[in-house]
Parts: sequence; C-alpha cells; structure tokens
Amino acid sequence: MATIYDVARLAGVSPATVSRVFNGVGVSEEKVAAVRQAAAQLKFFPNRTARTLRRQSSEVIALVIPDIENPYFTEMARGVEDVASEAGFSVVLCNSDAQVEKEQTYLRIAIAEHMSGVILAAASDRTSLEEIMAAGRPVVAVDRSTGYDIDGVVMANRDAGRSATEQLIEAGYTRIAHIAGPEHIETAVERVDGWRTALAAHGLSADPGLLRFSSFRVDGGRAAMEELLALPEPPDAVVAGNNLIGVGAIQVLTEHGLTPPAVGVAVVGSLPFTTLSPSAVTVVRLPARHMGVTAARMLLDRIGGDDQPARTIVLRNEVQAATVSR
Repeated sequence: MATIYDVARLAGVSPATVSRVFNGVGVSEEKVAAVRQAAAQLKFFPNRTARTLRRQSSEVIALVIPDIENPYFTEMARGVEDVASEAGFSVVLCNSDAQVEKEQTYLRIAIAEHMSGVILAAASDRTSLEEIMAAGRPVVAVDRSTGYDIDGVVMANRDAGRSATEQLIEAGYTRIAHIAGPEHIETAVERVDGWRTALAAHGLSADPGLLRFSSFRVDGGRAAMEELLALPEPPDAVVAGNNLIGVGAIQVLTEHGLTPPAVGVAVVGSLPFTTLSPSAVTVVRLPARHMGVTAARMLLDRIGGDDQPARTIVLRNEVQAATVSR
C-alpha cells in the first residue's frame, strides 16, 4: 500500500507538500500536478479522517524521550529531526526524566498545541496514551513498546544481551554478571533474558546474585558495580545493560585496578566516553539514529493518511568484539 512518503518521493516534493495538496492549501500548480500524477500512478488515496485532522494541526511533531542527557537518545533525536526537517516539519524535544506524570503533561501539550503527532520512548510500563489517541493524534513508539496498537521501532534487545554475553564467554570468562536498567522497563528485561539465554546455551549458571537492576544512568552502573565487587565471590566479567551503565561500571573497575582483561566488560550501546582503549571492551552497537529516521518516516506516513494496520520494526545490532581475553 502506497504512503504519502512514496508519493512525495515519486513527485520530487516533501511529504508536507503532498499533504498541502490534498488539504487544499496553497501550492504551485506545477507541484499540484506532480503530486496528483504520482498519487494516481501509485493508487494512493488519502484518508479522510487524517485529512480533517491535518487541517486542524500544525506542522510540528513532539519527540518525548526519558533522558535527554543520554547520547543514545540524542543520536535518535538527530535522526528524527533530519527526516522531519526535510519534510517541512519542526520537532519539539520533550524530556520526561522517565516520569509518567511529566510524560503525560507533554502529551497533553501536544494535543493543546495541535501538534501533528508524537514519537514516544515510554517512561514506564504505566504510560497512558488514552488522551492522545482519543484526540486522533498518531503516535509512534520508539525503543520500547507501549501495549497499545500503534506503530513502533525497537531494537533486538534479547539478541543484544545474548551477543554481549557470548563475547565474554568466548573470551574465557565464566562468572558473568549483568547490570540492567530498571526492572519495569521492557528493554532492560529483554537484555537480561538474552544474558540468561547465552549462559544457559554454554552450560553456565545465571546466578541471581550476579544480576543487578539499576537506573539507566552512570550512577546506577557505579552503585551496582560496587555491590558486585563486594560479593564474597565477585564476577570475572560484566555485561552493562546500556551505554551509561557501562561508563559507571568501567569507572569503578578502573578505580579498583580491575580494567580488562582482569575483569571482562561488554556494553549494550556505544560507549559515549571512556579512558579505556576501544579494543578492551566489547560493544554491541545499537542503530539509534536509524531508529529515529525510521520512526519519523512512519509518523509522517500516518500524518499523511496511511491507515494500514500498525506494525513494529525491529532493528538489528552490530557487535564490536574486544580483542583482549583472559
């Protein structure tokens, strides 16, 4: 089924221009002809409900994320902005601080300000989209699902946790800990599942004492790593559930004189900063910018009238293995 993005590409105009044509907003006759010809060729028919909503909306979309200081979300935001800008839309960046109440405030602002749609990295499994969906605004979930029947773009999180753990096993480590994000966040739980799967596949025990749920922040990684090192039998390696947890864990290991290969480290997500050589740490890279690009295109399609069933796109990761081993 053709979308507004397909029409724009064939006509050589932006999705916003296609929207203007079908909404009767002032566009040059040349562009009107190009758009209508492309639409006819692709058999594209704009959704009437979306057209009505579009007349009442601004060419602004909201991007609601839980942590604006995390480079992962910054990279994702860049992907969203690049696509939106090319299509003639502006992006309002909203930082929820992983607080459901703050998130709800931003969603209500999106309704009140007649924003065209929302891209959302949910703050919690308690996130509510009832109001924004009742207002007819399209929403695309990123990084984690919401439980609602909406489009989504997520990472292959179980695969990421498994790959990170397997790299440490192949390097000769056997007592592998995992520092995860919050237990109520889907991405954290899925990466833990990957950790368990990899250990089981190699006949190793997923010792509950080696699992720590923390925040997705540097201080969370630091606190959990200190706890693990204080165990009677500390781990010989650790999987960090995200980039900032990885930074915190590496800081503590460095302070204790336990940098790789003394203790192996694998991180899910690119390390934003570290004093270690890149070859010392296994990194499972997550395509954050591509996630933003993909989500923005999906949202623009919905704004333009795409009414096909909701779909979720899963993005694959890339493993950069450490070159050091025990």
